[in-house]
Amino acid sequence: MGSKERIQRLKEDTRANILGAALEIVKEEGWQALSMRKIADRIEYTAPIIYEYFSNKEGILLELTRQGYIILGQEIKAAKSNYTKIDEQLESMWIAYWDFAFLHREYYQLMFGVDMICCDQKKSMPETEYVDRLFTDVIRKLMKTEHPEEEVVCRKYYTFWSIIHGLIAINMVNRGRDEAMNQHILKDALKGIIKYIDE
Repeated sequence: MGSKERIQRLKEDTRANILGAALEIVKEEGWQALSMRKIADRIEYTAPIIYEYFSNKEGILLELTRQGYIILGQEIKAAKSNYTKIDEQLESMWIAYWDFAFLHREYYQLMFGVDMICCDQKKSMPETEYVDRLFTDVIRKLMKTEHPEEEVVCRKYYTFWSIIHGLIAINMVNRGRDEAMNQHILKDALKGIIKYIDE
């Protein structure tokens, strides 16, 4: 390996260490506790080194948001591939979304602002558009109308999202039911929306 490659790998490793330390801090203390100083202390770097990679905390939050959407997209795509029937694909995708929220709680809180202020710049990320498109493509196929209007497809997507996100948020702030009840509510909601998708 040449010196350029070695330097590049060192930079990538340092960047990954910064992001990993940020996530560790959040898992232990919550998003409100995250600071550039704490990250530097955690990985035993000086604060100026952290600023060489990220100009501020917002830059770190933005990159972690992007990583969260990459993981979410992979998990939704994998869930879809388990089924051939479109209605089963859609239900499986939303269940994967639900599972992601609780398996990767810190990412979900950051991505969707549950119990915190979320990152405003995420709207321009291709990763967010990818996740949206995974869902809207399947919703479009499920609709009986041959060429549904984009506005209608978008409305259906946001109907699903608002219900699932609402259930997740209720549970994240510890006001939900037990897991068995949550699964019944989730599946009832999904089946109800899918059944009336063209209305």
